[in-house]
Amino acid sequence: MPRGRPRDASRDEALRAAALSVLADVGYRALTMDAVAATARAGKATIYRRWDSKLDLVIDSCNQLVSRSIPAPNTGSLAGDLREFLLAFATFLSGPAGKAAQALVGELPHEQELADAFRKSFLRSQRDVLRGVLERAAARGELTEDAPQAMVVELAGAALTYRLMLTGDPLDAEFVDTLVDRILVPLLVGAV
Repeated sequence: MPRGRPRDASRDEALRAAALSVLADVGYRALTMDAVAATARAGKATIYRRWDSKLDLVIDSCNQLVSRSIPAPNTGSLAGDLREFLLAFATFLSGPAGKAAQALVGELPHEQELADAFRKSFLRSQRDVLRGVLERAAARGELTEDAPQAMVVELAGAALTYRLMLTGDPLDAEFVDTLVDRILVPLLVGAV
């Protein structure tokens, strides 16, 4: 039988939010458990009871946030599903989490362990949602037999990331509509 009081799930959320806030402010390399503890008004022991390392805390925080923020759409159409997913992802990236995402992605070339964990968890989960969208569209007969599904998964994420991190242009509905209607759907249905 476990000793002590049960863990408070609301504290988990407060610690995750603090980790993302610190990540957005200082980046991954400068993030410390002391800073997260101070931001969350918690002790370091509270953090270490939940996560073994800074890496575990950051990856778990990102995964939890994305799982709540990005739906796995099933509107019944390829264009509708792509649009719903990309709008939700664009909103996520444009919001408070966007700055943390930029800080995290900017560290990947310099932090191999972080890059590996990011690819195995956060990135894979997003790609899996898009693959599911494409699999359902294929089952409905919306895609050509030779549709470049893997390329579309990469292009969708790359287009949003390019705007977020390089151009600073808005990740708005107009951009998502253009991306879906003029690039992604034509590639998948053979209209290019």
